[in-house]
Amino acid sequence: MHRPVIAVAAALVFFTRFFAEAQEDAPQKAPPSTVYFAQDYDAMDQLEEKPGVTRRMVDQVVMAATHETDIVRAWRSLVSPNDKVGIKIAATGGHYFATHHGVVDAIAAGLQAAGVSRVIVWDRDADDLAAAGFVSRRGFYEVRSTPTGIGYDRKAPFSAPILGKLIWGDTVFQEKQRKIGKASFEADQLSSISYFSNILTQDVTKIINVPVFSDSPGCGVGGAVYNLTVPNLDNWRRFVQPDGAPSLPDIYADDHIRPKVVINIMDALLAQYAGGPRFNPNYSFALNRIYASKDPVALDANVFRLIQKWRVEARLPSIAKEAEWLSDAEEMGLGNFAEPKITLQQVSAR
Repeated sequence: MHRPVIAVAAALVFFTRFFAEAQEDAPQKAPPSTVYFAQDYDAMDQLEEKPGVTRRMVDQVVMAATHETDIVRAWRSLVSPNDKVGIKIAATGGHYFATHHGVVDAIAAGLQAAGVSRVIVWDRDADDLAAAGFVSRRGFYEVRSTPTGIGYDRKAPFSAPILGKLIWGDTVFQEKQRKIGKASFEADQLSSISYFSNILTQDVTKIINVPVFSDSPGCGVGGAVYNLTVPNLDNWRRFVQPDGAPSLPDIYADDHIRPKVVINIMDALLAQYAGGPRFNPNYSFALNRIYASKDPVALDANVFRLIQKWRVEARLPSIAKEAEWLSDAEEMGLGNFAEPKITLQQVSAR
């Protein structure tokens, strides 16, 4: 007589548990985001940075993003003295359009004041770092690149459905070349696997992400998410194509990246809305801003909307199609892309 009741109760328990587990597995929507920025029209003299000005700007946005009134406490809220901190810069733009030295020095000084003794400043290409003028400074920071072929971690693969053609410098290119010999076909060097850089997987426990304000063919926006994904993988060229860019949120969500990022500080002293990520003075101008946020998607959403506006004014094609991955990143819970969910807040630059 009581069996139907018991069966119904058991079913209710089962479905309650099922939906609870499903909710736990579903991506959690990000809370509203704030993007802070400081702007000082004295920050740039033509195309040259004024480091004294930009250091104040960096300090102000970091304190705002951490809700601290003291820069040492601000950095201590993000990192500890035991951390190996990586400052991921963007050096592709060379002397004029790389992350500026004053911005990097301000971050390194803040970390040093917070008791951090192990700091790496890095990007993929050694030639780009040299062109941008970055060299190791004993007792301050070490400058590192990712050596071709040997700089990637074979224990840290990333798989994506889009195939890429391996070239010299990719981790398994030479290995495949030895196997197939001279009688090789283009298809023999296609791969759906990339490997994360050793710096990312082995050498840093916390990351300060310091991109520039740039567009990127194929990805639309070459900002915060781009800066920690594309330059930190081999076989990366497939991700800067329209059919490969949708993988960027999945790459950023990987345990080797997302959990390590403590803050994103965007160098927008110069802004470029076409021709990036390398420097193109025809589409660049001094914006004199430094942005900061703990939400990389919100930062990139701001870049996307400004680039769209400037491209319309310049009668250039829209980047909306290439940047569709930004809304995917929001769906995954990586941050906010929808404009109503983002507050843009200016802070004093002095």
